[in-house]
Amino acid sequence: MGKKTKKPGKGKEKTERKTAKAEEKKARRESKKVSPEDDIDAILLSIQKEEAKKKEIHVEENAPRPSPRSNCSLNINPLKETEMILYGGEFYNGTKTYVYGDLYRYDVNKGDWKLVSSPNSPPPRSAHQAVTWKNYLYIFGGEFTSPNQERFHHYKDFWMLDLKTNQWEQLNYKGCPSPRSGHRMVLYKHKLVVFGGFYDTLREVRYFNDLYVFDLDTFKWQEIKPTPGCLWPSARSGFQLFVHQDDIYLYGGYSKEISSDKNSSEKGIVHSDMWVLDPKTWVWNKVKKGGMPPGPRAGFSMCVHKNRAVLYGGVVDMETEGDVLMSLFLNELYGFQLDIHRWYPLELRKEKSTKDKIKKIKNEETHAPSDTSDDPMEVVTNDEDENMDCDIDDISSSMEKNIRVNGAEVAVKSNSKTHDSNSKVLTPCSTLEEVVKPCGRINASMVVGKDTLYIYGGMMEIRDQEITLDDLYALNLSKLDEWKCLIPASESEWVEASEDDEEDDDDDDDEDSEDENEEKDDSDEDDDEEDDDDMEAQNDGVLGDAVAIIKGEGKKLRRKEKRARIEQIRASLGLSDSQRTPMPGEALKDFYKRTNGYWQMAAYEHTAHTGKELRKDGFDLAESRYKELKPILDELAILEAEQKAEEAEGPETSNSRKKGTKKNKHLGSK
Repeated sequence: MGKKTKKPGKGKEKTERKTAKAEEKKARRESKKVSPEDDIDAILLSIQKEEAKKKEIHVEENAPRPSPRSNCSLNINPLKETEMILYGGEFYNGTKTYVYGDLYRYDVNKGDWKLVSSPNSPPPRSAHQAVTWKNYLYIFGGEFTSPNQERFHHYKDFWMLDLKTNQWEQLNYKGCPSPRSGHRMVLYKHKLVVFGGFYDTLREVRYFNDLYVFDLDTFKWQEIKPTPGCLWPSARSGFQLFVHQDDIYLYGGYSKEISSDKNSSEKGIVHSDMWVLDPKTWVWNKVKKGGMPPGPRAGFSMCVHKNRAVLYGGVVDMETEGDVLMSLFLNELYGFQLDIHRWYPLELRKEKSTKDKIKKIKNEETHAPSDTSDDPMEVVTNDEDENMDCDIDDISSSMEKNIRVNGAEVAVKSNSKTHDSNSKVLTPCSTLEEVVKPCGRINASMVVGKDTLYIYGGMMEIRDQEITLDDLYALNLSKLDEWKCLIPASESEWVEASEDDEEDDDDDDDEDSEDENEEKDDSDEDDDEEDDDDMEAQNDGVLGDAVAIIKGEGKKLRRKEKRARIEQIRASLGLSDSQRTPMPGEALKDFYKRTNGYWQMAAYEHTAHTGKELRKDGFDLAESRYKELKPILDELAILEAEQKAEEAEGPETSNSRKKGTKKNKHLGSK
């Protein structure tokens, strides 16, 4: 049977109808009255008027800590290495976005904050860049978001803060980069180097790969344009840019492209390539990643310490059953050796004093004779590993851990049923000191002062809720012995959207899909209303749930939540290198026997020891990793056992819920 012949003019008429409909929809949207909360011009004008009222510089000593925020800037004061300078950032509480323009100084030794208020200050912003040079702090670009996230304003202004006088000055020079955020700016000698970023027009997002240089001696901008046929990084934002000697390195990033499907939908791209720029010739070259590089991720942080770059955090988005997008927030630490271009995971070393203390606790609680051997290899060859072969049921019945929130200790117990009195006593693996470590996050601020790495703030997600952080952690990069929590996280505010807000969002969605089946839209709206009721019931104790999920604490979960948690743990463990991850039920001795080559290689990167000392170092790294992941593996075993028992009881009676979506989500863009 041949092809059906189209009637003349039929296709043209259809195209004209679609065009007219699109124009009508566009006019209807543009004619909508802009709410006061979305009128960015009016908001910024109001801020400018308030700034004009300031007549003198005011420094508030011992000020309250900054509010939780992400996408802020954090710099070491070049005039005082023990002081950090924090500026700007943003916070989203579920219904509104708050953008900050405050400037703080934090004394690491004293542990106190100073809030600096100055006339002629820059307007509030986030996702900007800040660099220090001599006694100045330079800030370029960034964005301001309306409270309802309906409008964006990208900056191209350039500011200079005198760190001696706390006086701001705006630098207006021709040839500067276009408005943007999510870009990166670094200092090379007396030059500021700016690359990339993005610009959101609401209708589309443009990504940049242009290169600009600002000379701090001549105060002139210069755009470096690629020569024909040369290598050049693709457009992106949210990457990392860092300087080592006479090289400028670029790693990772995020961008979107229009997919080739019928819907022409946008597809996010997480970049994992690395480039090096020669600032003498402005020539880019690709860098081959050697060693054990991290997997692709967005929203990570990087900085340089001596001869290596340090990477922390990031997020990986994965599609799970039912096309649900699950975000895994990582807290891994990687090093990149800059002289040999080699990646390796940075594992914490265990100090001898800490090791002896833990060994003493084990011996006292088990009433066992002290092990006088100094060679930990003997531990892994012991046939009866009493310290690590813990019964899962005993752990489930006796598990109790402490969570630190605002300095308070909160006990969280497992919900498992108690066992009979014949159960064996819980071995010391559950009584060891809890490992202090920052949780996984994105868009955190990270700097190095002397030999210390500092990580501040950022954001993570639990279900559909964003947790904005305000904690501060420190790690001595020379010792790599332990993380120190200088400022614990405060409780993060989260407000569920009202029914009116949800209806407004539904109206916008209806306009976008009004050519589709209307009955299906009505059904989806009913499902969304059920979701709102369920989410409102779960809204209490958001931060507690966040800590519980990250640290694997016991919490009564519904069957669907339990399945999601099991899938999340499996996916998270699956992302890790098998050489670094114990298998469920695997004892320490078996884990080390399987992975000893990896750990000895990782230890050699730190110490360059050989022989018996290298074996000791390798075992210490393996044991630290095992202790870090054992609670998660134990939780997985408990959840799987409970899930199996529940499935034997019968099907779940509660109604299933449809996962909602969040608008304006730029996890890796900034």
